Amino acid sequence: MFDAKKLLDQFLGSQIPGLSGSVKGRAEQAGSFARNNPMKAGALAAAILGTKTGRKLAGNVAAVGGIAAIAGLGYLAYRNYQSGQKPQGVPNDMAALQPPSDSPFHPQSATLSNDFALTLLRAMIAAAKADGHIDAFERQNIMQKVHEVDLGAEAEAFLAKELADPIDLDALVAAGRTEEQRVEIYTASRLAIDPDTRAERGYLDLLAGRLRLPDPLVDHIEATVSSAKVSL
Repeated sequence: MFDAKKLLDQFLGSQIPGLSGSVKGRAEQAGSFARNNPMKAGALAAAILGTKTGRKLAGNVAAVGGIAAIAGLGYLAYRNYQSGQKPQGVPNDMAALQPPSDSPFHPQSATLSNDFALTLLRAMIAAAKADGHIDAFERQNIMQKVHEVDLGAEAEAFLAKELADPIDLDALVAAGRTEEQRVEIYTASRLAIDPDTRAERGYLDLLAGRLRLPDPLVDHIEATVSSAKVSL
């Protein structure tokens, strides 16, 4: 089985060579790399999601990258929800995106396994397909672009299957065995798109309902994820 966490890095920013130092320093490096190497910085996300995101991850969130970005944003929204705060965006202090080591949201938590990383990838692709715009011709174009990223045969086969198969909402919901995992599934889905059609908004609403996420918690996730993106 291929490394799903590394594939998530390709989607969400941290698969950028040479990043080191503090979160702030990595954010500055990531922003510089993206400006100078636009084809490498977001090639896979551009191929799969196209312009569906409407915006890209802010440099500081992209520097965290991958499964850590999903978990960190989910953790921040969940923490604020539980503490009774109003929905809010990501603070300038990026340390807020780093869950404690004993938190189920921590990137090294046993709940964030390779299998669950596959679930998060499926969630993002499902959200991108929610408005029905990815037909057979579009899938062919996407896979041509994916092949150029050189992910390996196994990862390419996974992506081709996920793009071709119908959305399996039952499987996505069943994979969320804890409330934290359900938060992460919704967070990943919301990161994949900026819902600007009824079909996309309806899909996210249906997903939230099936995941049994309370409306106030969804509001927190929406506010957190929206603030983590910048206009293209």
